[in-house]
Order: sequence, then structure tokens, then C-alpha cells
Amino acid sequence: MNNQFKRILIVRTDRLGDVILSTPVIKNLRLAYPKAHIAFICRPYTKDVLLGNPYLDEVIVCDKQIREKGLWGILRFAAALKTKKFDLAIVLHPTDRAHLIVFLAGIPRRVGWIKKMGWLLTDRIPHRKQEGKKHELEYNLDILRYLNIPVEDKKIYFPVSSQAQTGVDERLNQAGIAKNTRFIVIHPSASCPSKRWPENYFSELVKILKAKVDLPMIAVTSKEESGFADRLVKENEIIDFRGKLNIPELGALFKRAALFISNDSGPVHIAASLNVPVISIFGRKDPGLSPLRWMPQGKSSVYLHGDAGCLVCLAHNCQKGFLCLQNITPEQVAEKAFLLLAKT
Repeated sequence: MNNQFKRILIVRTDRLGDVILSTPVIKNLRLAYPKAHIAFICRPYTKDVLLGNPYLDEVIVCDKQIREKGLWGILRFAAALKTKKFDLAIVLHPTDRAHLIVFLAGIPRRVGWIKKMGWLLTDRIPHRKQEGKKHELEYNLDILRYLNIPVEDKKIYFPVSSQAQTGVDERLNQAGIAKNTRFIVIHPSASCPSKRWPENYFSELVKILKAKVDLPMIAVTSKEESGFADRLVKENEIIDFRGKLNIPELGALFKRAALFISNDSGPVHIAASLNVPVISIFGRKDPGLSPLRWMPQGKSSVYLHGDAGCLVCLAHNCQKGFLCLQNITPEQVAEKAFLLLAKT
């Protein structure tokens, strides 16, 4: 490690889980450069993953106005960034906008993947994430390895503030859940149809669980997905927290949970970072979308991966009604749940 960077910028402007799986990059940079100023550019709805991270000095939000104003917005954002005088930019997720911003900001060392406008980088690493041969976390750390920065800690990190915990504790108390009561959290939504286990399967799963364990169950979703699973909640007397919690509060809820059951989604990685037992449900055979790349990283995390025998996975354009997800039965998920609950 020959370079002594003083001002380091990390750029990742995609989704919640992607940013959470990038947190080991932050810590390892801090271990290598304890006196450096380390900043992170993210989108507005992922900033709460980073605020409160003890290894970061600054969170910079790439907001909606930049995207809406096109090149003019990018130029203004890059000009403001230039005044901060970063000497290293690490672009973890390749986009034209990210590459253009770090180039226009005049950052002398710009490291990332050869994809999109990757030719604007000074250091271009071959992009093979679509092969899905290892976990996304490892792909992120590969950029540090390229820079000869030691990887000493691979743990993902999610901050839970006392304010978020107090708010969730009050909400749980109002729902009739006492402080030491164990409960199960269910997340029945996901960002796209190719990730969504059928709602009637979730409903059947809840019935199987209730027949054997006397634990309250709570349904959660983002505000944007709060319309999912109406039938599941109404038919099974599940406590309804859909769309009612922000990201910090979701982490606070998980800290008290006995188990989290979810589709492949960002909240899976929040729960795993807090060492909550997790069951994650995967379909899709595409290597770049597989559990090998996206499975939860917690010590008590398991996953189920459905297979429909497809030679080529069409993912979001599936012509079989996402048969891979339908091939994962409620009984299979329940079996995993009982095993994890027995250990907690």
C-alpha cells in the first residue's frame, strides 16, 4: 500500500441492500487510513444506512434534482464536489452518472469497473459480477484488493439509534407486545415480481407457524410497497406495520425479533447485519442474481432457492409465472423456521 490518500470518496447510488453490503469497504478504508476524510455518495433513500456509521466522516446525497436536471445538474453537483478536493474516488456500482461526476470533479485517482462510461476512470477493473461467482460483498472488497489495501474485516454494519429503538419499543408496546416477548417479522414484498414469493404461500406459511408456535407475527414493507399482502394480514391476524417504519426503525424492530422471513430484498441484509435469524427466499437462475451473490451474511441466516429447470433464466421477463418461486413450498420454509427458532 504505497499511496497515502487523505480524502477518499466512495460512490454507490443503487439500492438499499447494495449499500449495506458496501459497508465493509468503509471500515477497511478507515483501518488503512485512520486520519483520512472518508465520504460516501448515495441516493436519498439509502442515506440512513450510512448516517451514524462511525467510520464515515460525511454522507453526500445525490438527490432527485441532479437526475432530473440532466447534464446541468451533474455539472453543478460535480463543481460542488470539486471544492472538497478528494484524491481518491471508488465507484462501487458503475453508472454513467457516477463516472461522469467523479471525472468532472477532477478527482485524480478514480477506481471502478469497466462498464458504462468506465473509460472515464483512471483504474479500470474487468466487470464480471454478472457471472455471480462470489458474493457482492467480495466484489466490493475486490476494489480494495486491487489498490493493495488490506481487507481485515468483512462484517456488514447497520447503525440503530437510541431514538429509533425508543420509537419502535413504543409502537410494539401499543401493539400489545411486551419488552421481552419474542416475535416473527415477515416481509412479503420485493422490488420486482421475480423476487416475490406468492402471497398465498406466505399465508399458508403463517398458518403452519401459528399451529406450532405461539409467537406474534408482524408484517413489514416499505411505504411504496404498503399495498402488498392485504389478504395475508387480514386473514391471519398479523400485526400490520406495512409502510409504517422508516429504515432506522426497521433495524430497531429486527433487533428485537426472534426471526425474519423475507423475499430476496434489502431488509434481509439489515437483519443479517444485526445477527437476527433470517430466512431469505430466492427464485431466478441467472448467476448474477443468485444466492451465491446475494444471500444474507449473518451467522444465523439461511436461504431457499427454487428451481424450475430453466436452461436460461429470463428473470423479470419470465414466461413461466416465476415457477421457481412457486416450487418453494410453505412447508419447506416452515421447516427452516422451526429449526432457527429452536436455536434462539
